[in-house]
Amino acid sequence: MDYQTVTVERKDHIGNLTLNRPQALNVLNLQMLKDINSALLELEADSDVRVIIMKGAGRAFCAGIDIKEFPNKGVIENRSQIAVYDSPLTTIATITKPVIAQVHGYATAAGCGLVAGCDLAVASEDTYFGTTAINVGLFCLGPSAPLSRCVGRKKSLEMLLTGDLIDAQEAYRVGLINKVVPIDKLETAAMELAQKIASKSPVAIQIGKRAFYTMSDLEYSKALNYLSEMMATLSAAEDAREGIAAFLEKRTPEWKGY
Repeated sequence: MDYQTVTVERKDHIGNLTLNRPQALNVLNLQMLKDINSALLELEADSDVRVIIMKGAGRAFCAGIDIKEFPNKGVIENRSQIAVYDSPLTTIATITKPVIAQVHGYATAAGCGLVAGCDLAVASEDTYFGTTAINVGLFCLGPSAPLSRCVGRKKSLEMLLTGDLIDAQEAYRVGLINKVVPIDKLETAAMELAQKIASKSPVAIQIGKRAFYTMSDLEYSKALNYLSEMMATLSAAEDAREGIAAFLEKRTPEWKGY
């Protein structure tokens, strides 16, 4: 499928989704938000794709929402448009394929939320992160949901209330990203992580990701009961049998994806 504001490429079980408004630092307008959502669903439906990398063209990953399109009407009129802003975050959490953010330059406001919402994130040393909406009289409400789950209450509130930027090393220290690398190693680092995950059983990855997000919202004993049921389901999969057999026979498993 062709998109106006993103590009999609596939190679070796990896889907690359590139935000493609480089002249505007990939700020999210309504069309791009819809394109991101559709591209994620397209890659989720592709049985050959096992992992998705999300990155930005040009000088930045994503510098937030396109403020020129921000709704400034009544509550009812604003509601439907704001729902579009948060749709990629919901989609990332509900699709079964891991999404890795490959981040450079700036990831601010909704861009920072997008990084927090991705399952994993690798950033270059030159990257700055921030929930900067407070600086223009707004608040990063949608991004606060994934951000607080990554960095905890105190740090997320500090970022949300001050609008201050943090560098990549600080983002790594507080748990917003998984790895920091030099800019010339960024693409390789993200691809190596994606390939490592793609080499695992697709059914184990997909059941595991879905179970992880579902159990996060459950009370502890209910989470354990739910995870036991998911383990019973996964154990019955052909890939589980193949993985155990390959381990015992000291050979590389041949995953079937079911």
